[in-house]
Amino acid sequence: MRSLLRIFGFSLITISLLPVQSSFAVSSQVPKPSSAPLELDLLQDPKGSVSTANTLSQGKMSTPSLWLEKHNLASQLLDNWIAYPPKDTEPARVDLVVNQEVWSSLDYLDRYSFINRFGNVARNYGYNVRVFNYQKELLATYTCNFSTSPAACGIEINTKVT
Repeated sequence: MRSLLRIFGFSLITISLLPVQSSFAVSSQVPKPSSAPLELDLLQDPKGSVSTANTLSQGKMSTPSLWLEKHNLASQLLDNWIAYPPKDTEPARVDLVVNQEVWSSLDYLDRYSFINRFGNVARNYGYNVRVFNYQKELLATYTCNFSTSPAACGIEINTKVT
């Protein structure tokens, strides 16, 4: 037992002394998430080129196309989304609106998996992602710097809101 503790203790010391410079280089390239407010009224009345999960196009595929991910991954967690096209200096973004009760039941890894999966899909369309509940609390973000190749992306999860 003592030898295991010594090994474990040594491992912790070794891990804490490892350099982490490369992670700082990537994170400095990732922009801050949009500070624009969540516009829940657009769920009922989308304006302009804003689209939601309820906006269906008969003639072309909706962008970003999140339907398959919602069906396969988050049918009970994800209630709706609002996709905003790029505007002035702000890149395109999609705001996901989740069921707070289901979100609260997820552990950190499940939340990470959710934002990572939707972020990867949205990134392919040039969109950043923010996750909100209906109380307009920011729960998580997936933000990319699309001017780098490959895009430098980062995930933030708000652990203060459950």
